Amino acid sequence: MEGAIQLPGTSRRIGLDAVIGLVPVVGDLLSGLIGSYLVWEAGNLGISRWTRARMMMNLGVDTAIGMIPIAGDIFDLMFRSTSKNMRLLRAHLDRHHPGTMVVEGRAA
Repeated sequence: MEGAIQLPGTSRRIGLDAVIGLVPVVGDLLSGLIGSYLVWEAGNLGISRWTRARMMMNLGVDTAIGMIPIAGDIFDLMFRSTSKNMRLLRAHLDRHHPGTMVVEGRAA
């Protein structure tokens, strides 16, 4: 969602979130809907309510501010809710399911 394409001449990466977020309101709602799938799957994996609430907060902030024309598009480039939520999910999996731990892009 956030790092599929590297911007030419920079080290900055953008993804589907920033691209569909260019469509006012509908794009940001669609992006939020796609991001909510990760939160739902995290719940299925047994993540705590507190961590799931943090994930929903990340997604909610990204969706709400992303709806603001122009400023929201710039915010989408800086605030990466899906990446933050993946870090929270990976931390949970590393603690509770150490066999799934990933080290340097490879399964341990």
